[in-house]
Amino acid sequence: MTAERTGRVRALTREDRDVWARLWTDYLAFYESAVDAPVYDSTFDRLLGSDPRDFNALVYEVDGQVIGLVHYLFHRHAWKIEEVCYLQDLYVAPEARGTGAGRALIEAVYAAADTHRAPSVYWLTQDFNETARQLYDRIGRLSPFIKYQRA
Repeated sequence: MTAERTGRVRALTREDRDVWARLWTDYLAFYESAVDAPVYDSTFDRLLGSDPRDFNALVYEVDGQVIGLVHYLFHRHAWKIEEVCYLQDLYVAPEARGTGAGRALIEAVYAAADTHRAPSVYWLTQDFNETARQLYDRIGRLSPFIKYQRA
């Protein structure tokens, strides 16, 4: 990223609805998924809500353009006294990859987790997400867990 194109992480705002929806649609499409319009509405409202059980959202902005997003959630864990942080969605527009936006968003979640006194931050990705995994291998630690879900 050039000096004149400095990006920043900031909280999601109501004014970000359209760009957030576009980025989240692209994120879901990458994972070969989609959700109905009511889920967009519900998720966006929850991201901006005050219920501590809801997800939080940050965006990455360059020159007034939002080019990335991250959603994360704090929750209890049976093996720990303190809460843990689950980073559910991380997406940076393809044209902005390699600029440090993804790293900045993850580091912002790390900072939020530290503030929340939740030192454990974890996330999942598909094994085919090789581009993102290059970043994840530098900024996190691969765990040996395998995910299962209800059939």
